[in-house]
Amino acid sequence: MEIMNPYQVAHQFGLKTLEKTEEYSGSRVSMKIGLPKERSSDERRLAVTPGGVSDLVANGHEVTIEAGAGEDARFPDLEYSEAGATVVWSTEELYKKSEIIMKVAPPEESEHELLQPDQTIISALHLGNTTEGYLKELIRKNITGIGFEFIKSPDNSFPIVRMMHEITGSMSVQIASHYLENNQQGQGILLGGISGVPPATVVILGAGIIAEYAARTALGYGAQVFVMDTDLAQLRHLENSLDRRIITAMATHQFISSAMKAADVVIGAAMVEGHRSPCWVTRSMVETMKDGSVIVDAVIDQGGCIETSRSTTHSDPVYVENGVVHYCVPNIPSNAARTATIALNNLLVPFLLDIGDAGGLREALWTNVSLRNGTYVYKNQLTKKSLSQLFDMPFRDIEMLIASRI
Repeated sequence: MEIMNPYQVAHQFGLKTLEKTEEYSGSRVSMKIGLPKERSSDERRLAVTPGGVSDLVANGHEVTIEAGAGEDARFPDLEYSEAGATVVWSTEELYKKSEIIMKVAPPEESEHELLQPDQTIISALHLGNTTEGYLKELIRKNITGIGFEFIKSPDNSFPIVRMMHEITGSMSVQIASHYLENNQQGQGILLGGISGVPPATVVILGAGIIAEYAARTALGYGAQVFVMDTDLAQLRHLENSLDRRIITAMATHQFISSAMKAADVVIGAAMVEGHRSPCWVTRSMVETMKDGSVIVDAVIDQGGCIETSRSTTHSDPVYVENGVVHYCVPNIPSNAARTATIALNNLLVPFLLDIGDAGGLREALWTNVSLRNGTYVYKNQLTKKSLSQLFDMPFRDIEMLIASRI
């Protein structure tokens, strides 16, 4: 039997390709993008890799990066320079030269004065630490704020949040395993046990992405894993994803209280996207836990879901309360800075290219639903109801602002 090549098929059956040259509308703009060095000593990630800079420059955009910004993620200045970025030593110069500021952590108070009128800031917002003063500063300067936590795809997923939560979930179990060791004030037990010695019990609060990746990692260690949530559908989905190798329960007061007494490790992963985390574990529940057990509150950046949790840092990550080791670092993925930077780059650079191709941010907000969902301050207005309720501030729906051409 003769096998015809694609040309013969097209010739015999009259098939033709439907490619056509796309006409350039002329609306594309060149943008000035700034990548400042994170001022927090605990933030080691960067929003764009040298490869991402190369893509942006190839599309006609100017990228300025502060010297040393990528060092902790093992991306030296030379790689950014060779990719086409301009390296500057002054933070002030970078802010003045840039239309869009790309950060990971939200600007610290010392950076607020560096923000220029009419700029755009794209970063995480960290709802657990956001202040009314910061929001009012953005509004006063007519700065557009786009938050990682709010960027939502048309399928209702949160792509940046999901990516960081995958890292957070996996790392939370690694961290817990480390702090179970004797020299870290833990019980001195092995997470997965050995022959003849039972494994540790890991209780995961929540059944979202952090919980899923925490459960996968804990099962990989060989631990016994309990997952609790108020959403039965989420629990069912997680059971199916993990082939029923976990034990699930509704997150009622009774079940949580019982689980805390048995737990060697508690992973706090209960959260609602775009809102502060619900507090599921009370102080009295923590008091019933074993001495040397470990709590990793992986949603402390959203306020935390355990009453005894308070933010710590990578340089001083733990404290002991009621005999329980608490690890409550808000930016856990920062300790996997290179992986996290590549992940952020993969998601954020396409958004930047879309803004440029659309002719600027205002035009992009018309067509890009994800960017529109991500915007929390626009045209001197707060545009997120959740933030309005949190700080008792007025807000206007961004759809109305765009439709009214303000």
